[in-house]
Amino acid sequence: MSVQSAAADVDVDLRQLFASLARNWLRIVFVTLLVTGLAFAFAWLATPYYKATAKLEIGSRESEYTRPPGTNDDDKPIFDEQGVATQVQIISSPDILKQVATKLSLDKLPEFDETLKMSALGRVLVLVGLKSDPFDIPPEERVLNAMHDKLNVYAVEKTRAIAIEFSSKDPKLAAAIANGIADAYIASKGDAKLESNAAATDFLAPEIADLQNRVKDAEAKVAAFRAQSDLLMGGNNSVLPTQQLSELSSELSRVRAGRAAAEASAESVRRALQNGGSLDSVPEVLSSELIQRLRERQVELRANIADLSTTLLDNHPRIRALKSQLADLDGQIRNEAQKIIRGLSARAETAKAREDQLVSDVNTLKAASARAGEQQVELDALQRDANVQRQQLESYMASYNAVASRKDRKYSPVAASLIGKAQVPSQPYFPKIGPITGAAAAASLLAMSIATLLGELFSGRAMRPAPGARIEDIEQVAMPAARSEPAEAEDDGRPFAPYEEVVAGEPPAEAPAASMAGGKAREPVEAAPGAAAAEQAEPRPSRLGEIDVDKAAEKLIASGAARAIFVSPEGDEAAASAVLVAREVSDAGLRVLLLDLTASGAASRPMLDSSLFPGITNLLASEAQFSDVIHPDLYSDAHVIPVGTADPVRAMRAADRLPIIMQSLTTAYDLVVVECGPADAQGIGRLVGDGTEVFLSMLEADEQVTQAAVKLIESGYPDLTLVTPVGHEPPGTPVPGRRSAA
Repeated sequence: MSVQSAAADVDVDLRQLFASLARNWLRIVFVTLLVTGLAFAFAWLATPYYKATAKLEIGSRESEYTRPPGTNDDDKPIFDEQGVATQVQIISSPDILKQVATKLSLDKLPEFDETLKMSALGRVLVLVGLKSDPFDIPPEERVLNAMHDKLNVYAVEKTRAIAIEFSSKDPKLAAAIANGIADAYIASKGDAKLESNAAATDFLAPEIADLQNRVKDAEAKVAAFRAQSDLLMGGNNSVLPTQQLSELSSELSRVRAGRAAAEASAESVRRALQNGGSLDSVPEVLSSELIQRLRERQVELRANIADLSTTLLDNHPRIRALKSQLADLDGQIRNEAQKIIRGLSARAETAKAREDQLVSDVNTLKAASARAGEQQVELDALQRDANVQRQQLESYMASYNAVASRKDRKYSPVAASLIGKAQVPSQPYFPKIGPITGAAAAASLLAMSIATLLGELFSGRAMRPAPGARIEDIEQVAMPAARSEPAEAEDDGRPFAPYEEVVAGEPPAEAPAASMAGGKAREPVEAAPGAAAAEQAEPRPSRLGEIDVDKAAEKLIASGAARAIFVSPEGDEAAASAVLVAREVSDAGLRVLLLDLTASGAASRPMLDSSLFPGITNLLASEAQFSDVIHPDLYSDAHVIPVGTADPVRAMRAADRLPIIMQSLTTAYDLVVVECGPADAQGIGRLVGDGTEVFLSMLEADEQVTQAAVKLIESGYPDLTLVTPVGHEPPGTPVPGRRSAA
């Protein structure tokens, strides 16, 4: 049979893995139906619970007509996520629950007080200490604990709404408690506002009386200081000296402007007279009516002279008379201009005098205004204090009137309203027979499928060679053909069926049960209770340096070996060495397992007294697990895996799992003893691992044993140890001190 030389060159055979579900379908279906039936019975017999839900909206409920003066919609509180969470905690607080419990008399219901109707099982659990005694808890606390267990208050996601869920065996009671909690919460918020209004009126009344007295005193101080400092108020809310100073400053500017204008006009007329220039360009001359009439008369005379000059000479009396009148008119005009100059000068002097007087008055008022400014600072401080107290008094009076009216009318709009009243539920929320039964069926089916797959995987039956492995790289070893009952093998000279024939699906011809190396089988020798036993018990000298069973066991214990490979060239009689060594090591306190790979089960039959037990062929054929093929030795604490009863053809097809099986056994046991029969070096090569000792069991030092030893040494096993069972009792014989089949 072909196996791989290393356990790492294997892969999971998915077909073999999932085929285990079909092989174990009856067990899977039975467990699934059992769990489903139990779940259905539980759901059918369980006490139904009903859940009722009431919903509250958290937000301002103030009307615009009843809103306190000076507030608007922007002033109302906006509950954020933390604010809504706070209201959730208030709703589920003990104070609210106590009010509802008292109103509905929940302490008289066994559902909320276990002590009213305590079951016998509960009393037993209390007596044995597995449950706390409910009588040690106060009745009120018992009711609150039961309500907390059945209550669920939560904020609806992305809203300012709060849901109140309560579950109970009685649907009407569930709805009544949910609505009662909502009503108690709204009532508590209203009572809190009424208490706040009463506290506000009690605080504002004496404060208003005190503020009224302080406002009176402050206003009296303002009036007294104003009278004392003679700070009379003028126009534009300014003191009288400051207003007078402003008016005198304006008058002084006007006088100064008039004086400057008069002086400028007089100077311009004077320059015109001195230079002989025309007076027509002077505004003051042009504005004089007398000068204007004289100018008109002058123009008229010049016109007459011009008319007469056309007919008369310059010395004519009429022309001379007209010229004399014209000269008189020029003198009169100049005289009038002189008068104008004198009038302008007089007006300038008058303005100068008025200016000097105004300057003196302004200086006087400046000093008075400075003194008034200093006093005004103190007056403003007194007025500011009086204004602050007056404003505070007005604010307190407005708040007091609003709070007093709400208190008298008992008007207290709370920031919550019941938007969804809890209705009496018609269907229980628990148990849901369909979902519970379906979930139990699906879960049990899945669990059993997973457990079956894991068992198949961990047993090694779902392993196959890796895709990259080649047949040429796989070492060959012949596995024994299992028999349903023990039979003596006859040597007809035919070889054991090769691995290639088995893989091709051709059943091997009936052949004698050969050993692992395919060598000639020897007839098993049954130890007779008489002469045969005495003959084997006779000591004889060792040859070829062999050791006995005791020394072989000591060597394995001292070296800490994990595997002991026994080769028996002489056939089944020499297989006794492996059994005896395994028992000796087991008696030393180590965990030992013997794996029988002989053709006839010569190593395991003395340990089990039968060949009908499942063994290695059943494990390779996926007909059994490790726990099914490992059996206890009847005469020691060692364990043994026999040949088994499975079809050898089917077992040889899965021989590539043998290295994995060896690795698993080495991990579980301190020592794994393998009896290979008359195998060669190639046959045992893949069974060798870390910490392996190879032994050659012999009865007589004949040519056959010598050749087998030489071949093993030349094939890479120089540390080969020869061991003989001669001198020990046969394996099937009970030894005093060991356990027996009885």
